[in-house]
This record gives sequence, structure tokens and C-alpha cells, in this order.
Amino acid sequence: MAHSSEQRPPAHPRTRLSWNDPKIRALVYQVIALAAVGWVAWFLISNTLNNLATRNIATGFGFLDRESGFAIGESLIAYTPADTYRRAIAVGIVNTLRVAALGIVFATVVGTLIGIARLSKNWLIAKLASIYVEVMRNVPLLLQLFFWYALITENTAGPRQALNPLPGFFISNRGVKLPWVAEAAGFDYALYGLLLALLLTLLVAHVSRKRRYQSGRGLPTGRIGVALFIALPVAGWLIGGAPTQIDVPELRGFNFVGGLTLSPEFAALLVGLVMYTAAFIAEIVRSGIQAVPKGQTEAANALGLRASLVLRLVVLPQALRIIVPPMTSQYLNLVKNSSLAVAIGYPDIVSVVNTTLNQTGQAIEGVMIIMAAYLTVSLTISVFMNWYNKHIALVER
Repeated sequence: MAHSSEQRPPAHPRTRLSWNDPKIRALVYQVIALAAVGWVAWFLISNTLNNLATRNIATGFGFLDRESGFAIGESLIAYTPADTYRRAIAVGIVNTLRVAALGIVFATVVGTLIGIARLSKNWLIAKLASIYVEVMRNVPLLLQLFFWYALITENTAGPRQALNPLPGFFISNRGVKLPWVAEAAGFDYALYGLLLALLLTLLVAHVSRKRRYQSGRGLPTGRIGVALFIALPVAGWLIGGAPTQIDVPELRGFNFVGGLTLSPEFAALLVGLVMYTAAFIAEIVRSGIQAVPKGQTEAANALGLRASLVLRLVVLPQALRIIVPPMTSQYLNLVKNSSLAVAIGYPDIVSVVNTTLNQTGQAIEGVMIIMAAYLTVSLTISVFMNWYNKHIALVER
């Protein structure tokens, strides 16, 4: 009777640690590099804390809950000198976001128009667009901000001699005053309806795109979007009581009361950022359009499409895949360039934190707050633009 021999698993070769193994060397180098970075960070932090303690300088962020004691000339949220430093810094962040958001929108529109104008067959339009791009790109932004600020403040009179081009509109060296809606729930609901309409329109566009891929027929996104943008804000306004009060500015004494104020500092900063960034965006748009193969334009012309439809339906959608990545860099530059607002007195995050650290003496914490604010905004823009770039990318089947 034959005895069956047991099947033994094959023995695995022993792993030998050898310096000749590239994986071992790579691991050792990474550990050494990580240890070096950690040691440098520990040395800098411990040395800084020791120097601060030697000079009896307080550390930490406890100062944020103390009373600020200084006024801020421009704020979208309620603020008084009796509020805390935390509230003051929040005002600075909101002011920065305000000018950055409007700057991105207007710079995109102006830059796109200038970029298309540079490709115009009209010699005068193309040359004027080229001159604009070359001048704006080669003059430092700080000088442009000084120019716009001087132009706004030095060429306008005081409130009593303010320009009044339209009823309720006043232009003076105090800024621009214009009518604005009074505080009422109906206007707030209308704003919520506007935001809801935007979200629903994006959702409809997404569903329409999926249907077009599956069946070749999409939804009338344009008409649905227009209907939503009209119906939802009006519905919110009606639900809130249909208020009709308008706050019209009036001259009382030596200044205006009521309405909405656009300060000279805000106007100069916004115009400077838009005009400067738009020049770079124009070049990005121009190069993106020129990168689209000419055969695409010729095929669209052969189908009988008008020039405007060829640009909007054929050229620009393909150019976007080239335009979006460098456009992201320009958006980030605009946000970071807004820190130059301190030069003309606009109370952005840098200006407010500078005042805070001058009063408290906690410069390191103040700089860390500024860095964290800009880093958060920049990363948010990058994430959104990367998502959009991936969304419009060509998908291989």
C-alpha cells in the first residue's frame, strides 16, 4: 500500500536587506529626508517660542475674543469698535471675498471679449485690443491701483457738488451712492430664490447633457433656466410680502444718508484688478481659440452656421479644454493680488490684520491668519476649477 506524501507549499525565499536593493535605498532616503524636515520644523518652532518667552510676548489666539477698539470704514456685515478682533477679521475676509468674487466675474467677461477682439478681422478693433493687452500687462498692478484711485478721488467734487447723472445716483470723492432695496424679508426670499434657480439650472443642464449622450435629444436648458430665474425670485418676493421700499440716498449736511455706497477704495481696487487680470485672460482666450483646428471652423461654415454660432457652439466649447487650466492660475493671482488693497486703504484681510497685530503685538498669529485665509480661498478655487476642467474633458469611449 503506497503512502501518499504530503504536499508542502514551496518555501518563499528570505527577504535580504541589501543596500544594493533600490527599494531599500529609496526608503532610507525618504526616512532621512522626513527626519530632516521634522528636525528643521521643530528647531524653528522651539526657537521662536523661546525667543517670544524671553521677550515676554504673549502667544496663542486668545486675543481674538478681546475688544478690537478700531473702526472699519467699509463692511458688509454689522461691525462696531466694541466688537472682538474675531469679528473684525471676519469683516476683512468678507471684504476680500467681495472684491475677489466680483473681480473674477468681470475679469472673465472683459478678458474674453478682448481676446476675441484680438482675432477680429477689423484692423482697428484688433490693434486697439492688442494695445490694451500690451499696456496693461507691462505696467505693475500697484501703479495701476494708484492711478485709478487718484483718477476717482482727484477728479470728483465733494458731496455738495456731487455729480447727479440719474435720480438717486451721486458720484463724489466719497464714492458712488445709488438706490438700494430696503431691509425686508421679501428681498431676502427673492435672493434665496435666485440662488435656488441657479442650482436648479445647473441640475437641468446636467440632466440634459446625460440625455443627449444617451438618446441624442436634450432638454431646452436655456428656456427652463430663464423661467426659473424669473419665477423663483418673484415667488420669494411675493411670499415675503411683496415689499416695494427702495432706500434712496439723500444729501444731509455734509454727507449722504441711505442707499448703497461704493467707496473710492473699493472702486479703484476692483477696476485695477479687473483691467490688469483681463489682459492676461485675453491672451489665454486668444491662444485657446487659435489652438482649435481650422477644420472645425470650416466644417461649421460648410453647414451654413453664422459666425457668431460657429464661435459659440463649435470653437469656444473646444477651446475651453485649453483655456481652463491657465485661467485657474489667473483667478488665483487675482485673489492674491487683492492683498495690494492695503496700499490704497481698502479694508481687506491684510489691512485689518495689520491693524490687529499692531495693537496686540502678536505678529506671528496675524500672519498665520492671513496665510490661512488666502490658502483656503485659493484651494477652494483650485478644487472647483479642477472639477470643472475634468467635467468638460473629452471622455474616451
